[in-house]
Amino acid sequence: MKKIKYYYNTNTLRYEKLETPLRVKLLRVFAFLATALVTSVIISYFAFQFVGSPNERLLYMENERLNDQFEEVDKHLKTLRQQMAELENRDNTVYRAIFEANPIPDSARVKALEKQKEIANVERMSSNQLVSSIFASLNTLGNRVAAQKKSYDEIVNLMKNKEALLAATPAIQPISNKDLGRIASGFGYRIDPIYKTIKLHAGLDFTGPTGTPIYATADGTVKTASFSNSGYGNHVIINHGYGYETLYGHMSKIKSRNGQKVKRGEVIGYIGSTGKSTGPHLHYEVRKNGQKIDPVYFFYNDLTPEQFDRMLIQAAAANQSLD
Repeated sequence: MKKIKYYYNTNTLRYEKLETPLRVKLLRVFAFLATALVTSVIISYFAFQFVGSPNERLLYMENERLNDQFEEVDKHLKTLRQQMAELENRDNTVYRAIFEANPIPDSARVKALEKQKEIANVERMSSNQLVSSIFASLNTLGNRVAAQKKSYDEIVNLMKNKEALLAATPAIQPISNKDLGRIASGFGYRIDPIYKTIKLHAGLDFTGPTGTPIYATADGTVKTASFSNSGYGNHVIINHGYGYETLYGHMSKIKSRNGQKVKRGEVIGYIGSTGKSTGPHLHYEVRKNGQKIDPVYFFYNDLTPEQFDRMLIQAAAANQSLD
């Protein structure tokens, strides 16, 4: 029940009913609403200042999640960088060393990009910085991977060249000599069988019956297949490339021709005694860049270590050559 208020009117000397004007009521309502509004603003200000708005809390949680994800990505990038560094190191110290190629400098691997510094404090980075850092790291890794792929492509070419080099390197005996009993004279100073003076014998002499097959000791192209008045008689010279040449002298018959491509193990002629010779044999020479070198070191496809030791002893014997 609504209470009715009265007041004492001194003019009429009577108690009269107290009535509030509409203007006063409106002012009171406005004052109440204004007070309430100001109070709510003040409360909200202090609340958001220390607690934060729901949207801010969501943004904060999202930021924390992104930071956690970045840390995981950064760990993964570090692992990739370590693996990439290991591949680069292996490329320089193993693969390229095998093929006698110069290592690739780091500056060539990353080109103009400098390696990124490690991130010390992820929390202090802005979102833009985080994104930029990730993209920079990925970009650097991308360049290093591209450079490494190019390096491996070069190594494949080196392997092909190495295969060609191995095929072009003299590596077998020029005649069948399984029991190692056919070496008559080795490389070095020997007694000349005609003039009886000591002179350089620049090859190995292999004895054998006339007509014994003679084999090319490496792949190459026949440079000379003819008779020589200089003492070699019927002889063949094969250019193997890479600076290597081999000579086969005193043949009874030549089975190859100038310009012919030959493979290792292919018959190119037969043992004889043409030219300056005292009996049927093959005079075999190996030349590298024009220099005559000892052929005994070029039979590694044919001999075991024990057989090689035996051949060294036989080739080193100081005796008379056959040519």
